[in-house]
Amino acid sequence: MTVTTSGLHGLDALARGALGATDTTGATDTAGATDTAGAHDATEDQVARPSPSAWASDPYAAALDRRAGPLFLRRLTDGRRLPLDVVRWCARPDAADRTVLGRCVGSVLDVGCGPGRMVTALARVRRPALGVDTAPAAVAHTRRAGGAALLRSVFQELPGEGWWGSVLLMDGNIGIGGDPVALLRRVRRLTVPGGLLLAEADATDGDVDERFEVRLDDGTGPSGPAFPWARLGQEALRAAAERCGWSTVGRWTVDDRPFLALRAAG
Repeated sequence: MTVTTSGLHGLDALARGALGATDTTGATDTAGATDTAGAHDATEDQVARPSPSAWASDPYAAALDRRAGPLFLRRLTDGRRLPLDVVRWCARPDAADRTVLGRCVGSVLDVGCGPGRMVTALARVRRPALGVDTAPAAVAHTRRAGGAALLRSVFQELPGEGWWGSVLLMDGNIGIGGDPVALLRRVRRLTVPGGLLLAEADATDGDVDERFEVRLDDGTGPSGPAFPWARLGQEALRAAAERCGWSTVGRWTVDDRPFLALRAAG
């Protein structure tokens, strides 16, 4: 099935109307993940109900307000801090981002949109696009910049399910919920048959495949509730995606940032 011109006009209205849609406050992205290595399969019954989001905490909101870090994800198991590139998130799309934007087809859903650089870039060229995020500050930044965004988890009901031409998982967002398999299956249900998932993998190791719990840390110590996260390198992400019915149609690296283009079965 392909998305027709009339269908795109309908989704354009959907994305533009999202600013008036009902937000779900306190949403969090979880998929019943456990703190173990290796992918596991979450069922619909395991998808957690909305609860207070760690991304609503003051360190994240403050970092977005100043458009800079320091901000980290601190692993509970070993205390290791994973840096978050707030400066890049708050800037206009860079060369690597533009390679993703250039591959988008149809209407675009940005999962974990953050302050909205990808959504607003698409809006500037009149491409229908919608961001979803569980952080009120991120949604507010996106809307102020002129993009459409909803305060909602990817695991909750979303507008246009099954009709999105492209879905984005940027900036390590394959880690959302701590269960990449559950996330990949969820995104498959959001995407039109034959649609694209454009995903950014972990840059440190192509084979890395980790599950763990983290808390936000602004350099002064951890803050807010713990939440599950995951890291997948490019090869690990490809293998997980293909197990979920995606086919790999592109892989590339720009400025040490690795990406995959994955196509949903048509």
